[in-house]
Amino acid sequence: MPRAKSKTLGEARRPGRPEGQTNLSEGILDAAEVLFAEQGYAGTTLRQVAEKLDANAAMIAYYFKNKDNLFREVFTRRGHAISDDRMKRLAALKARGDYDLRDLVAAFIEPAADLFHDAQGRAFLRLHARMHMEPADLSFELRRIVYNESTRAYANAFAELLPQMPLRDVYQRVTLLIGAYLYAFSGTSRLDELLIEGNDDSIKGLLESTIAFGTAGMCSRSS
Repeated sequence: MPRAKSKTLGEARRPGRPEGQTNLSEGILDAAEVLFAEQGYAGTTLRQVAEKLDANAAMIAYYFKNKDNLFREVFTRRGHAISDDRMKRLAALKARGDYDLRDLVAAFIEPAADLFHDAQGRAFLRLHARMHMEPADLSFELRRIVYNESTRAYANAFAELLPQMPLRDVYQRVTLLIGAYLYAFSGTSRLDELLIEGNDDSIKGLLESTIAFGTAGMCSRSS
């Protein structure tokens, strides 16, 4: 099924744009990603993005026309990459043919969790975690465009491994799995604040713990 297209940079990009200008557009996206993560959609202006780049708002408008298009491109840029990576990992598991719930949970979580090791990636994870606070029509549309195909593919794969579980329950647990990894890796979980073990690295082992938690949650029995 072909992926639905959002109003992204590709539609606004002029033909024949030099490579240097393409790099500049990526810089705009990086700056906007950080600001949207910190301040949200409503709290961020094109002028603020321009100031972060020591540029002018007209330049931002030249590339993206308006804030709506800029936000869309910021979200879909990494969102599509995560979704594509998930689908590749799922295809690899199916080609291998011998995989379990933990393998499936890991393949679903790791493409997003890998972003935590990069400051720019962490900004996207924070942005993603706060999407429920953004305008509902925009938030739901973007998540639908980016993730519906891969999320359904994984839900169906989980259902194959859990044939006794109603499909509705499988989807509910996939939703909880998404919430768990986003909270864990968004930098808003207060883990550092809650942990009282001196100088221990609170992120150490977090991916494995999240995978183990998600695996147990997927196969747990409802009361």
